[in-house]
Amino acid sequence: MKHSGIVRNFNSVLKVVTTGGAFLFTGASTVFAAGIEVIPDSSVVIQVVNFIFLIWVLNIILYKPIRKIVAERKNKVEGLESRITSLNQDALEKDQAYGSGIKDARTKGLADKEAMIQSAEEEEKRVVREITEKAQADLTEIRKKIIADTEKVKTILQKEVDTFAAEIGQKILGRAV
Repeated sequence: MKHSGIVRNFNSVLKVVTTGGAFLFTGASTVFAAGIEVIPDSSVVIQVVNFIFLIWVLNIILYKPIRKIVAERKNKVEGLESRITSLNQDALEKDQAYGSGIKDARTKGLADKEAMIQSAEEEEKRVVREITEKAQADLTEIRKKIIADTEKVKTILQKEVDTFAAEIGQKILGRAV
């Protein structure tokens, strides 16, 4: 028989013996095939108290700080998520306000443009009307002047026509008429 390891059980020593793939456990008084006999004694109480103490110490030293950090991180993440949500909402509202402002500005700009075009058209009509009236007045005045000049020239020519007729008659007849 070959020994592959030794296991201690407070009061007795068990030897693990391997024979052809089967495990045999030998104790101080008995041999068990494929099993361990556990005899509870005072060490079990000590182990339970030790385990509870270890859990208590780990809870104080390790688990509570970790849970506190996790809780703080969770609160921080929730706060950041709520802030992100509110900032997204604000951004959406500002975007809508910006869009409506742009739309209002375009509408106002188009209205102003139309008003300016209307005003410019009226100004153009007024200027054209003034120029036309002035041109009509100038034309009327020029016509009157031309008529007056024509009358002057006509009277002058009428006097000269008689003179020219008499001269032409003399030249044609060769004598005074």
